[in-house]
Amino acid sequence: MNKEELEIRKKSPVQIKNKKASFEYFFVETYTAGIVLTGTEIKSIRLGKASLVDAYCTIINGEMWVKGMNVSPYFYGSYSNHEARRDRKLLLNRREIHRLAEAVKQVGFTIIPILVFIDKNGRAKMDIALAKGKKLFDKRQSLKEKEDRREMDRVRKNF
Repeated sequence: MNKEELEIRKKSPVQIKNKKASFEYFFVETYTAGIVLTGTEIKSIRLGKASLVDAYCTIINGEMWVKGMNVSPYFYGSYSNHEARRDRKLLLNRREIHRLAEAVKQVGFTIIPILVFIDKNGRAKMDIALAKGKKLFDKRQSLKEKEDRREMDRVRKNF
């Protein structure tokens, strides 16, 4: 990921994050994928009406799918509105899908969505990560580091 891509993500008006993911998993590799959406889904995402809680990715017949992602129905949509929790296809290169499929075969690895954002062309993109689950002591360590950072910020602010 280069600096230009990072700037686009920071400037994106929509950033739907999976906050629980960094607490539950170690990220090994990250990828950016396009999402196949219907008309009312992209409108809901642009309004920030989506959630990645309990979402995960799977590979079916050589295609990457995200399951469990909630995109709320568009308020102004009529009969053509979408289902909130339908499976959505992700757009990745064949090599990337193959690499992820091989990695997921190993015990303890999974693919999870991290972030949904709108790129400079107005398309919805998703950052996904090949992740390994944390054990209980790893989670405690993460909490301790987070508290230490907060404390350091508090001390810096006072001085």
